[in-house]
Order: sequence, then structure tokens, then C-alpha cells
Amino acid sequence: MAEQKATNITWHEGDVTREERQANLGQKGVTVWMTGLSASGKSTIAVALEKVLLARGKHAYRLDGDNIRFGLNKNLGFSAEDRAENIRRIGEVAKLFGDAGMITITSFISPYRRDRDLVRKLHEDARLPFLEVYVDCAIEEAEKRDPKGLYKKARAGELKGFTGVDDPYEAPERPELVLRSDRLTVAESVAELLATLESRGLLGA
Repeated sequence: MAEQKATNITWHEGDVTREERQANLGQKGVTVWMTGLSASGKSTIAVALEKVLLARGKHAYRLDGDNIRFGLNKNLGFSAEDRAENIRRIGEVAKLFGDAGMITITSFISPYRRDRDLVRKLHEDARLPFLEVYVDCAIEEAEKRDPKGLYKKARAGELKGFTGVDDPYEAPERPELVLRSDRLTVAESVAELLATLESRGLLGA
């Protein structure tokens, strides 16, 4: 857990409630946290889900693992400590978006269960919905896809600490949804995500 360094600070409450923001948007804020191996299809599914939600008039925003490292987390590498901080920051951003009433779709490998549990707790403490979605793909299939050539580099010893090769991936124990992306099409995965959101009353009218 990151240490609180700032002192002499006070939380400043606003005059607009979360309920008022949700009523204004016609939906509830929620974080859809997609986790899984590299090349499992997380980003592809996230892009498709965001597009469908916007086509339905919903307010959604996608946070992608690589994209975030070009800006907010550009000072972080891939050590266990940096990965933990990477996920902590994204968890805090997603929580803010959720409070604003956004459907936030994240696609991060987030390999360590402890880090994902921390993000879940952030949302629970803030009374915000959090859906952990395990994009489950056999590593053999992920390596076949390998769109960035990362598995090839890792197997050749050119890339150290790569999840699934020489660094562990801790699969979720009780995710809200499992998507077998090596068996489902992208459209089928999106349909399952939409059904899950609808069944929980998170898409509003």
C-alpha cells in the first residue's frame, strides 16, 4: 500500500452527490477489470465493449495497460514493485471514474492477486461496483497469437520477468466473470459482458 506523504490536507466535499451524477447520466458507475495473460484478448475485447456501450448511449472509457504507460505511469517499469504501483494508480483512477458515473473498462495483465484484491477493496470501501473479469486463454494459444512478439523475445531470453514465462500469473479465484477467449469470439465475449452488466442493473434505462 502506498504511503500517505502529504500532510495538512483535508478532504473537500462537493455539493453534487453520486446519486445525482448517476441520475444525470442514466447509469451507474462501475469498473470492469479485465485481467489475463498477454495476448489473451483483453484489449481487443475492451475496445469492442467500449464501442458497443457508446453506441447504446452509455458513457464508457477504456484504460489500456500499454497506453497508460505512455503517460500517467511512464515512470514505472515491470518489477514487482512497479507493477504493484501501476495497478494501484489505475485502481484509484478507475475509482474516480466510477464515482463520476462512468463505466470504466480496464485491460491490464495485473498478474498478482494481491494487487487486484487491493483495487477491489478500494471500490468496496467507496461503495462502487467492481467486476473482475478473467480473460482466460491457454498460454499455448496466447503464444501463437503473440502480436507484439513478446513471448518470442521472452523465450529467447531477451525479455526478463515476462508474465507466464519467467514470472507468475495468479489467476483470479472468484472472478465475477470468466471469458474463455480461446473459445469465444470477441462478439460472444462482449455479449457476456453486457449480460453481466445488465443482470446487475448497471446499465440503467
